[in-house]
Amino acid sequence: MKLITFTHEGRTRIGIADGDEAVDLSSAAPDLPTRMVEFLEAGDAGLDAARRALESGAGRLPLGGVKLEAPVPRPPEFLGVGLNYRDHIEESGMGTPEFLVVFNKQSSCVTGPTDPIHRPRVSTAIDYEGELALVIGKPARHVPKERAHEVIAGYTVVNDVSVRDWQFKAPTMTLGKSFETHGPMGPWIVTPDEIGDPHALELRTWVNGEERQHSNTKNLVFDCFDVIETLSTVWTLAPGTVISTGTPGGVGMAMKPPKFLVAGDAVRIEVDGVGWIENRVIEEPA
Repeated sequence: MKLITFTHEGRTRIGIADGDEAVDLSSAAPDLPTRMVEFLEAGDAGLDAARRALESGAGRLPLGGVKLEAPVPRPPEFLGVGLNYRDHIEESGMGTPEFLVVFNKQSSCVTGPTDPIHRPRVSTAIDYEGELALVIGKPARHVPKERAHEVIAGYTVVNDVSVRDWQFKAPTMTLGKSFETHGPMGPWIVTPDEIGDPHALELRTWVNGEERQHSNTKNLVFDCFDVIETLSTVWTLAPGTVISTGTPGGVGMAMKPPKFLVAGDAVRIEVDGVGWIENRVIEEPA
């Protein structure tokens, strides 16, 4: 299934993308929650109810007539993994980490799959990072790698937009990763049964039609299951938590000379089997 958060006629709720239609779960399964985090908290029972609603044929809307929002508009946690593709490590001039590099993106930075990205007033060093992200579907603590797939609700596409000068003002990187609108996400959460192996997916990023990044998730230093094993050793990962797994080489900062984003640029990121997001850069509104 492709789980969506969408707005139609001024009301935002969750549903399922099915071909060129959106299944409105608030209509097809009115007992289900209408927000994604609460839906994921319902666990397997919620997913089963959604599958029955999909099969019922009820609550159908034209997909083109709804606005897709970030599938998890306000995740309980939004985490990123740094230096997790070898070609990005090389272009960054860093050594391969021996342990997982994790940073926080404030959940207020999340925006939709086609919403604009703000170029902040305080910096001209705004950069793109195309990434595969996983969404936690069950409370997860002390999950061994071989069972990590059991707690994943699905996968989505993220642009880990980075304000480079602010990113390096502090060692945690959070400031430069958390400007508002700097977490485009979507277009949906694709459940694992539709993905198969998450570590065999092509990932591409284009800026104004020019391909800047092209890699495969097989090249992750720490794969999705490694990440869950490590993080769940420390704290309980809550349903709805989004973990973006890192970006491959080709970021603007590493180009010679650097090519940072400016107003008018369009960034498109595609992960095979998951989908695509495309966001245009605008100047930060007053």
